[in-house]
Amino acid sequence: MRKRLIWIAPLAILAMMAFVSVGGFVVMHLWNWLLPPLFGWRQIAFWQALGLLVLCRILFGGFRLHSPGRSNFRRRMQERCGRMTPEERERFRQGIREGWGFGPSRKNTTPSE
Repeated sequence: MRKRLIWIAPLAILAMMAFVSVGGFVVMHLWNWLLPPLFGWRQIAFWQALGLLVLCRILFGGFRLHSPGRSNFRRRMQERCGRMTPEERERFRQGIREGWGFGPSRKNTTPSE
């Protein structure tokens, strides 16, 4: 088991480095192929492309297959709605509709006299 770990760690590091370098080269070539002819922008080098890749990762949080928070939110909401009575569920739906502007708002309704 220990001998296998000795080989897996360096291979994993090499695989990550290869993945990052391929991503940098792809971004660099796409940028240099598309943006200078279309918009007249300058060509970029590999390190600038890698910086763009990191910046996009920071800003947009990409490279994930799924977001664990969202699936967890959906599961919690299904459990919560499963425990509600039909009247509570309808009040909840009405509150969501009013909050998003899809239903009559209590502020805008006037009591009929």
